[in-house]
This record gives sequence, structure tokens and C-alpha cells, in this order.
Amino acid sequence: MEKEADFFVESKQKIEDYVRDRILLLKLEMVEKTSKLLSVMFIGLLITILSLFILLFLSFMAGYYFAAVTDSLYLGFGIVCGFYVLLLLFMIFAGKKILHTVITNTVIETIFDQTADNDDDTDNKETA
Repeated sequence: MEKEADFFVESKQKIEDYVRDRILLLKLEMVEKTSKLLSVMFIGLLITILSLFILLFLSFMAGYYFAAVTDSLYLGFGIVCGFYVLLLLFMIFAGKKILHTVITNTVIETIFDQTADNDDDTDNKETA
């Protein structure tokens, strides 16, 4: 009887340890995925800022080029502005769905990328 009681006490302790370890593992995985997502977002923000500076200076170049071609500073920069208005309209009507899909897929891929790597490692260990 004493042996059975020790077995159940020991089993209960092992189950509690297992549950505690699994919770810790889930927390660590969430921290890893969150940090990976934040790093991807930060890199995307840096690329966006640098791209905006490049676009700004290219826009100035194009504005002055069209100003020299048309002999009117207003018309040269108006052409560049018209291009951006057309681009904005395109983004509002057609690009919203495209951008939403791309951003959603990037976030999902970033979050589940590590899980796929773990699954591949598990498959490789099982076949070895």
C-alpha cells in the first residue's frame, strides 16, 4: 500500500513538473516569435524610411527635369504631383486588397516559420 501511495505522489509530482515545463516552453516560444516579428517590422520600417528619402530626392529630380522640359517650374512639379495623385488613387482602389494580403501573409509566415523549422527537425530525427 505504501508503495502505491509513493507511486501516485511521484506521478503527481512528475505531471506537475511536466505541465510547468510545457507552460515555460510555450512562453519561451511566444517570446521568440514576438521578437522575430518585431525585428521584421523594425527592418521593414527602416527600409521604408530609406525608400521614402530616395523617393523624395528622385521626385525633386523629376520635378526639376520636367520644369526644364516645360520651361515652367509649376508645370514640372505639377506633373510629378499628378503622378502621385494617380498612384494614390490606384492604392486606394486596387492596392488595398493587395497590401492587406501581403502584410497578412508576412506576419503569418514570420509567426509560423519557427514552427515549420521545428517540425522539420522532428521529422529528421524520426527518420534517423
